[in-house]
Amino acid sequence: MSILIDRNTRVVTQGITGKTGQFHTRMCREYANGKNCFVAGVNPKKAGEDFEGIPIFANVREAKEKTGVNVSVVYVPPPGAAAAIWEAVEADLDLVICITEGIPVRDMIEVRDRMRKQNRRTLLLGPNCPGTITPDEIKIGIMPGHIHRKGRIGVVSRSGTLTYEAVGQLTELGLGQSSAVGIGGDPVNGLKHIDVLKLFNDDPNTDAVVMIGEIGGSDEETAALWAKDHMKKPVVGFIAGVTAPPGKRMGHAGAIISGGKGTAQEKLEVMAACGIKVTKNPAEMGKLLKSVL
Repeated sequence: MSILIDRNTRVVTQGITGKTGQFHTRMCREYANGKNCFVAGVNPKKAGEDFEGIPIFANVREAKEKTGVNVSVVYVPPPGAAAAIWEAVEADLDLVICITEGIPVRDMIEVRDRMRKQNRRTLLLGPNCPGTITPDEIKIGIMPGHIHRKGRIGVVSRSGTLTYEAVGQLTELGLGQSSAVGIGGDPVNGLKHIDVLKLFNDDPNTDAVVMIGEIGGSDEETAALWAKDHMKKPVVGFIAGVTAPPGKRMGHAGAIISGGKGTAQEKLEVMAACGIKVTKNPAEMGKLLKSVL
């Protein structure tokens, strides 16, 4: 059991013929049950061809009709990525995972607004995210598979590299993961910390959660306030950017402190007040989680 994806997931790669799409589709196929999971690709100009045995279709709807895909992963370059997300939403898939970085914010606002207005059931993970993995079953995205091991700790993070850091620490301590989810650092994205916490809360195979945030926005505070009243499992937290100067954009488009809101200190204080054990040292995430079990 897992959240979002498992060994029965069927994946279509949008942008399968580009260098990034090819490389990561290959890597994901080689991980665990990937051979059975990655069953289709999309490129309107190369429909009827295949990539290393994976058939390529003109669009997502056709890929779904022919192969039964229920999840899409998007490696389409920024100018066309929002349209690719919408194509997967229109095909009524369960989940779209968008890895692409640098999608214009306006494009994302339009897609997310359309998804809401039409009350679409498709979940969106990303954009600008590393994807998600259920260890020993399936990985969809760009995370290194070898650092993960099967277990009962959930990981949700806005930062890609810190996801790997937390997972690596947990694995070293002998604690496997139920699923690890990178939600991405863009200001306009799909699933938030709160959505993933809800999934972990309901998952019988997750015992505790590591939640990693960044400066900017208020998503971490929203999730912490929800967790205070509803979370049945221990959560530990870390916020990147404690030393970031206000008003300066740090790395991700979403990581900017504005109007005194969204500082790391503020986030850490809210999380601690809501019963989440926090650390300011990223090297302590694994040990902190072990301490609450």
